[in-house]
Amino acid sequence: MSDRNLNAGDFDPEVLRLFDQYVHGLIDRRGFLASAARFAAGAAGAAGLLAALSPRFAQAQQVKPNDPRVSAKHMSFASPSGYGKASGYLARPAQASGPLPVVLVAHENRGLNPHIEDIARRLALENFIAFAPDALFPLGGYPGDEDAARARFKQLDQDRIRADFLAAADWLGRVDGGNGRMGAVGFCYGGAIVNFLATKLPQLAAAVPFYGPAPPSADVAGIKAELLVVLAANDERVNDTWPAYEAALKMAAVHYALYQPAGTEHGFNNDTTPRYDKPAATEAWRRMLALFERTLRSHPA
Repeated sequence: MSDRNLNAGDFDPEVLRLFDQYVHGLIDRRGFLASAARFAAGAAGAAGLLAALSPRFAQAQQVKPNDPRVSAKHMSFASPSGYGKASGYLARPAQASGPLPVVLVAHENRGLNPHIEDIARRLALENFIAFAPDALFPLGGYPGDEDAARARFKQLDQDRIRADFLAAADWLGRVDGGNGRMGAVGFCYGGAIVNFLATKLPQLAAAVPFYGPAPPSADVAGIKAELLVVLAANDERVNDTWPAYEAALKMAAVHYALYQPAGTEHGFNNDTTPRYDKPAATEAWRRMLALFERTLRSHPA
C-alpha cells in the first residue's frame, strides 16, 4: 500500500493523537518520534509514520496554479494596526460576468502553503473571488517546509496577525469586481481566525470555521454572520470548546448549523494527508458552497 492510499483507519488512534499534538506545537518532532516508536518498531518506523502522515501537496492538487480558468496572483495590502504591510493570494475566475462574492480563506498554523492556495483556486472555479492572507509574510512567507513553517509561526505576534486578517478583510471588501458580500472559511488555526473575524466584522455575511477553537463567549454577541461550524468527531482538543460556544450562539440568537461527520479526525478536509475523509470533506464543501450561494450571491450591496 502506498502512502497515498493510506487513511486515518490505518493508524493507531494514539499515533493520530500524537500527530495532532505535533502539528499544533504541543510536542516537537523528537517528542513525536520518541512517543510513536512503540507503535512502529523503533525510531526508523516512527519516522516512517511521520512521513506517511505528512502532506503530499503535489499529489492532492486539484487546480494547477497556471490553470487557464483561474486568474491568481499574490497581492500586498496595508495593515497599519498589524505588521504594517501584509500579503495574500488572490484567485478569481479568469472569465467573470458581473460582480462576484468574495471569500476570505484563513490558513492553518503553517502559513500560506500550497494546499491553501489550491483551496483559493477551487473557490475561484466556483465563481467566487477568494483571498488567502499569509500570516507568515512578515517573516518571509511560507518557507516551503512544514516544520520550518511551524517554527516560524511561533515567532509571530498574534495580536498583530489578527489585525492583519482584519486589514485583509477590509481590503477584500473593496476589491475590484466584488459584489459587496463577504464570506470566510478557515481550517484549524484558520477556523479560529474565522470565528474571531465573525465576532469583529458585522459586514461578514457567512462564516465556515473548520475545526477551529471557539472565540471567547463574551464576544459571540458580535456575530452577525450565518455560521456553518464544521467539527471532526475525534478531536477532543477543539471539541471541548464547542459546548460553551454553542450556548453563547443560542443566547445571542446567531443563525448557525453544525456539521460533525462520524468517524472523522481533525484535518479531515485536508486532502494532502491520510486524515482526509473524502465523503465527509465532499459533504462539508457542498454545505459550505450552499451557504455561500444563499447568503453571498443573491443580495449584492
